[in-house]
Amino acid sequence: MRRTAALVTAGAIALLSGCNGTEDAPATAAPTTADAAPAQVELTPADGATDVAPGEPVEISVTDGEVTEVTVTDGSGAEVPGAVADGETEGSEVWTPETPLDWGTTYTLTAAAENADAEPAEATSTFTTVTPEDLTTPAIGPLDGQTVGVGMPIRVYFEEPVVDRAAVESRLLVTSSTPTDGRWSWSSDTEVHFRPSEYWPENTDVTLEADLYGVEIGAGVWGEQDRTVAFTIGERHVSIADAATHTMEVYDGDQLVQTWPMSAGSPDNPSYNGPHVVTELNADRVMDSSTYGVPVDSPGGYRTPVQWAVRLSDSGEFVHAAPWSVAQQGRENVSHGCINLSTDRARWFFDFSQPGDVVEIRNSSAGTLTSDISDWTVPWDEWVAGSALS
Repeated sequence: MRRTAALVTAGAIALLSGCNGTEDAPATAAPTTADAAPAQVELTPADGATDVAPGEPVEISVTDGEVTEVTVTDGSGAEVPGAVADGETEGSEVWTPETPLDWGTTYTLTAAAENADAEPAEATSTFTTVTPEDLTTPAIGPLDGQTVGVGMPIRVYFEEPVVDRAAVESRLLVTSSTPTDGRWSWSSDTEVHFRPSEYWPENTDVTLEADLYGVEIGAGVWGEQDRTVAFTIGERHVSIADAATHTMEVYDGDQLVQTWPMSAGSPDNPSYNGPHVVTELNADRVMDSSTYGVPVDSPGGYRTPVQWAVRLSDSGEFVHAAPWSVAQQGRENVSHGCINLSTDRARWFFDFSQPGDVVEIRNSSAGTLTSDISDWTVPWDEWVAGSALS
């Protein structure tokens, strides 16, 4: 019985081995490789486009492939020097000319690409840049190379109402050696300012790159050129003029360096409350009531020479010498809105001051300052809301 079982088992093993042998198995077919999808090239500006802004990006987008060559030629067939870099979206490249494209000129963009099998593809676009009705360059403050105080905002003034605030604002780039949270805010269609949430950090280098060449500013009016303005934020000078205590405190950085009796605006002509930014210094100046609408020969009018005048606003407010009110300084407010000091103190403050310094007027019976630079009276959330890019 044991022998029989052994034979049966051996036969089963032989049978099993025969069924799984490879001797008679069919041949396996070789794998096949599908052809790669052809590369597809799209160009911006599109072929036949007219009135193209010279500053508009020249973009090459490729699907199922990669860019191998980009050339741009002008109307005479001459190649325009430029460089290609990665675009903002996947699969896109941006060609940037070494010098800006000209106005009213026809260009031809040719881009070559290859797919995964190195099969070529090509696209061509011929476009024409806009011929502007007029060109403009905005005014900018501070000036290049200037040193200003911690309260001076960057101000950009346009001659024409800006048609696309976001397009213009996106081309105004501010960098600083001490980073800030600064933002742009539009006060009108022709004026935009930049400031941080708090006063600038002292001893900071700031650069504005206004890349407005080829950007439409107004209807038919285009940016004439790019501008770069670099300036320095100097020492921190923030003074406090308290109309209730008739006292002015002068700070150099965090250090209180002077405490003086002073006289602010009278009840009939109160000084405005809020942070005032120094914009101008005059050793000698004639105070003229007609500059803010009060005729000199009217009951409230005046025309008075003063010394050591530090302008605080375009509302006629100054810190200046007022020897005629020394008896009232420290006791009552008798000025037409200015901060009155003795001659010696006014001279010291004049020598200490620089454009962009801050004088915060407090506890006056007037409202809050409205002026060409009343930026620091605007709450930060309102300021940010004034950006076209918010």
